[in-house]
Amino acid sequence: MDSRQDKIDNLNKHKALSELGGGQKRIDKQHANKKLTARERINYLLDEGSFEEIGALVTHRTTEFGMQDQIYYGDGVITGYGTINGRLVYTYAQDFTVFGGSLSETHAEKICKIMDMAVKVGVPIIGLNDSGGARIQEGVRSLGGYADIFYRNVQASGVIPQISAVMGPCAGGAVYSPAMTDFTIMVENTSYMFVTGPNVVKTVTNEEVTSEELGGAETHATKSGVAHKTSENDIACLEDVKQLLSYLPQNNTETANKLDFKLEDEIRDVLSDIVPESSTKPYDMRAVITGIIDEDSFYEIHKNYAESIIVGLARLGGRSIGIIANQPMAYAGVLGVNSSRKAARFTRTCDCFNIPLLVLVDVPGFLPGTDQEWNGIIIHGAKLLYALSEATVPRVTVITRKAYGGAYDVMNSKHSGADYNYAWPGAEIAVMGAKGASEIIFRKEIAEAESPEEKLAEKEAEYAETFANPYKAAQRGFIDEIILPKNTRRKLLKTFAMLEDKKVEMPKRKHGNIPL
Repeated sequence: MDSRQDKIDNLNKHKALSELGGGQKRIDKQHANKKLTARERINYLLDEGSFEEIGALVTHRTTEFGMQDQIYYGDGVITGYGTINGRLVYTYAQDFTVFGGSLSETHAEKICKIMDMAVKVGVPIIGLNDSGGARIQEGVRSLGGYADIFYRNVQASGVIPQISAVMGPCAGGAVYSPAMTDFTIMVENTSYMFVTGPNVVKTVTNEEVTSEELGGAETHATKSGVAHKTSENDIACLEDVKQLLSYLPQNNTETANKLDFKLEDEIRDVLSDIVPESSTKPYDMRAVITGIIDEDSFYEIHKNYAESIIVGLARLGGRSIGIIANQPMAYAGVLGVNSSRKAARFTRTCDCFNIPLLVLVDVPGFLPGTDQEWNGIIIHGAKLLYALSEATVPRVTVITRKAYGGAYDVMNSKHSGADYNYAWPGAEIAVMGAKGASEIIFRKEIAEAESPEEKLAEKEAEYAETFANPYKAAQRGFIDEIILPKNTRRKLLKTFAMLEDKKVEMPKRKHGNIPL
């Protein structure tokens, strides 16, 4: 019979084998590819000494194809819980040194176990993805494991924050779990995501494309919108996860931590000179955002995707808020298919987790053209309108310049249930611009004039004087207050504080039917 020390030595041997993953040679290869190992990633992400591993000695159950001779403790994924800046989280990290991080039946069971626990406890779950896909030696059992994870992603959606870091390959069925989480961050040059790889693409469509071109971080950050953010390397990615988490609550019944904040003189003169006098001259809406929020607190989402709209998280008086803002520097800030979808998704994410919304408006309308119409601008624009109308968090709007046509309605207008609507003195709120409106309203008068050009200019000035200002809307109560730009931050600090305990009772229903 083994002595007590023999039993301790045996346990330590098993633990050491588990910590070694696929072996030193494969660990060295991971480092050579400028990637951290799964265990190094978890240790960097979590507070020092806080990680408690679950399932370290789990092994696969496959005996086909000689798999009974290839047993690795942990089976290619490290799972457990720990803290980030003192906050409890559950996390898993796929281990590429074990069967290329491929997902087996037991690998999936480990992930499902901690997903279930995260929901029960009510804390965020963070997935560090680095996997070659389903383990082909297991056939349908590995596919079933993916489906088990997907189901839990859906059940946890809107209940706890789910963050995915794609830090290596993520192909086939593996891509759907990150796609269903709240945020996806990809590492530049070492990660990729696609449903079918370059070889299959070449076989089916005869297209020559690399993994990076097909599904690299830059592709998904600029073309598809799958990646919410990209990071330069593994360390930067893990830092991004930590920073992102700081804006989010533990679950949907809580609010994000409020940072200590001392209210001082909150007049910001810099805001007075950002919007040009010419209504057609562009300016950077990020300068307006910077002038309103707490210093260095903007965490932009989808920065390089659908650039005519800006979305991101920030702090105002220490409170976490979500910001949606038209960007006049890109396509004059119009709403298009992708920008509408981008803003709608962000709206729903903030609403899930009790993050108030600030909407900054300078929008000339929807992007015209056959490409937009044929790709469903009606449906996609309706998504944003639906998402904002459905949101019950505090919602405040500031119109900095243009608010034209249906885009005025969509961008968190009073009519869609916004709580408080401000406008700057130079705001233009109308069905369309003065020139276009005059050409329609006064078409006959202009055509019959001795000098049509002069008559058009005269009528354009007349229309602009009537509608290219915020006063008609204010008289109707559609604008609650017209404020000087420099007073915006002070007004918003008071408004969001006033709305902090806002409660909305929604009609009883299973769920609404958002236009997808």
